[in-house]
Amino acid sequence: MSEDQSPEETVRQWREAVERGDLVLLDGFHTLKHALRFGADVRMAVADDPGAVRALAGELAPDVEGEVARLVRPAPLRGLLPRVHPTGVAALAVRPDRSAGRAGLDRLPRPAPVVVLDNPRNLGNVGAVVRLAAGFGATGVVTRGDLDPWHPNVVRAGAGLHYATTVARLELDELPPGPLYALDPEGEDIRTLTLPDDALLAFGSERHGISPELRERADHLVALPMRPQVSSYNLATSVAMTLFHWGGPRDTA
Repeated sequence: MSEDQSPEETVRQWREAVERGDLVLLDGFHTLKHALRFGADVRMAVADDPGAVRALAGELAPDVEGEVARLVRPAPLRGLLPRVHPTGVAALAVRPDRSAGRAGLDRLPRPAPVVVLDNPRNLGNVGAVVRLAAGFGATGVVTRGDLDPWHPNVVRAGAGLHYATTVARLELDELPPGPLYALDPEGEDIRTLTLPDDALLAFGSERHGISPELRERADHLVALPMRPQVSSYNLATSVAMTLFHWGGPRDTA
């Protein structure tokens, strides 16, 4: 986009880009910041007050301040988005190449597990899991079912960290190679197990748990410690506990 183009022209370009349906919405400054840090191809960014967004970048993310300053242009967000993020900025980015992501999931040996979400229902929970997986250095997050893990609400809840790991929707017979550890109340206590780096760590839906077909496919059933009469943990909490037990990133420098 040109430095001197009008807000009206920016709005027109945004709407044309959205209509193509091949770009990812980055809603809010932290989503944009993380996407840029992890190599996203951001095509345009808009804000009610670009100066405020540039100042925010200088304060919170000087490593991407220059990119934010180059990208952000003035445009009325209320006319472009169903809800405006409190940070007052949104962007559009290219979704990572699917084939490259799949190759990364399939590559062995893996340095870290793949998280498998079996028919999740809550968009915010899936985003929280992506954020956890990125922080722990997991190889990726795979979902089964009809929920789109690249839905704008998932990307927002994941704070743009979809670009820091691999996120894909696959069928059961498309899962990457590796031993499948499925979280289930009837499984072995996770504290007695060592989770290998090439594991698939599978978690069921928030209400129904793992599906019968995935349970049958599992190599190991694993249970988290939980006080009697407590029904369950939140999905993201279960993933966090399991990834922490696995061990987390080897190098945090």
